[in-house]
Amino acid sequence: MQIDDPAVKAEVEALFRVYEAALVGNDVATLEALFRDDPLTIRYGAGENLYGMDAIRAFRRSRSPAGLARTLERTVITTYGRDFATAMTLFRREGAPGRVGRQSQTWARLPEGWKIVAAHVSVIDDEGPA
Repeated sequence: MQIDDPAVKAEVEALFRVYEAALVGNDVATLEALFRDDPLTIRYGAGENLYGMDAIRAFRRSRSPAGLARTLERTVITTYGRDFATAMTLFRREGAPGRVGRQSQTWARLPEGWKIVAAHVSVIDDEGPA
């Protein structure tokens, strides 16, 4: 298995940028399209545990669009073979000084294209550079 095939990595990096733009812009339709539409898709959020795309969809559609801007740090995208990847990043929000967010995504290439099949977001106290 090849890790970080340049072509595959470029595909996932591009989708990660699309995701980030949709997130901070509250583009719910794009966010929904990037997740696998399946009951097995999971998203653990900073304050919610969402099992299945219906729960993820309901969360996205009811979330306030205020305060979504953020800056990313230490983003690491790794591909494994041609059909599996992880994306990890730290993020900071201006309205949350002293806190750092952590986001992880598991991406899989399915017949319908690359989709997020699992995601996790958490926020912790910022202890400075790692």
